[in-house]
This record gives sequence, structure tokens and C-alpha cells, in this order.
Amino acid sequence: MRLKIIICGIVFIACARDSIHEEQKQIRSIRQSFNRSIAIHDSTHLSDFFTQDYTVISSRSHEAHGIPEEIQMLANEYRTKPDVNYIRTPDQIDVNPEWNMAAESGHWVGTWSDSTGKVIISGSYYAKWHKLNGKWKIRSEVFTPLHCEGSKYCEQAPELK
Repeated sequence: MRLKIIICGIVFIACARDSIHEEQKQIRSIRQSFNRSIAIHDSTHLSDFFTQDYTVISSRSHEAHGIPEEIQMLANEYRTKPDVNYIRTPDQIDVNPEWNMAAESGHWVGTWSDSTGKVIISGSYYAKWHKLNGKWKIRSEVFTPLHCEGSKYCEQAPELK
């Protein structure tokens, strides 16, 4: 009897690990699609990736609360920086399947041209995910800049309010 309990426990743990691994793969795949949407400046499609109460703190500490504010912020970026691109690369994704939440941490790179040169800014980010109606959505993201080079943009740190 004790052997059956041990075997059942091992099988359960293996199944749970497979399930978590599958959830991590889903989030990585969604992140790749998200990066593609950013690259082609598809702000309309980006709203599909967010929860309704999505919140972001950008590298310059600008905040957007809710999908409309984030889409407007991105539309302004696309309008004022025609070659802008942001790439988020996950380093780690941890999943809590019982609560339908996940944590993603990684590194990001932003690039664009301005009148004084090509900006390359990069750093670390954190994203909180929620699984709603069977689909993973981003609830919040925080971006911390760790390196900036290439134009006068990098010479002035953002002011905190």
C-alpha cells in the first residue's frame, strides 16, 4: 500500500511539472507574438495581450493604467519614433497553476533614432501574468533601465514626481 502511495505521488509530481512546463511554453510563445506586434507597430493587436486593468511603469517611470492609456502611449511612441522597437526576452517564468498566475522576469532592449543618433536602451523587466478564460494575459510590467547609449536622450535621467 505504501508503495502505491509513493508511486501515485511521483506520478502526480511529474504531471504537475509537465503542466507547469506547458504553461511556461505558452507564455514564452505569447511573448514572442507580443514582440512581433511591437516590431510592426500594431498597437491595435497589442490590446489582446493585456488584462483590462493592465498597468505599466516604463523605463522613464511613466505610468499607464488600463489598455486605452497603454495603447495611446505606444501610439505616441510609434508616431514620434518611426523606427522604435522594444524586445522583451524572458529569462525566467514561474507559474502558480492553482491561482492562474505567473511571474516573468527578463531583459529588454529598446532602439530608435533621434536627431542626435541611434538610441539603445536596455535593462531588466518584470511581468505579472493572469490566466483568464483559458488565456494568459499580462496584468502588469515594470521596466528598469540599466544601460543607455547613442544619443543625448541618454544624458538626462527621468525626473521622479
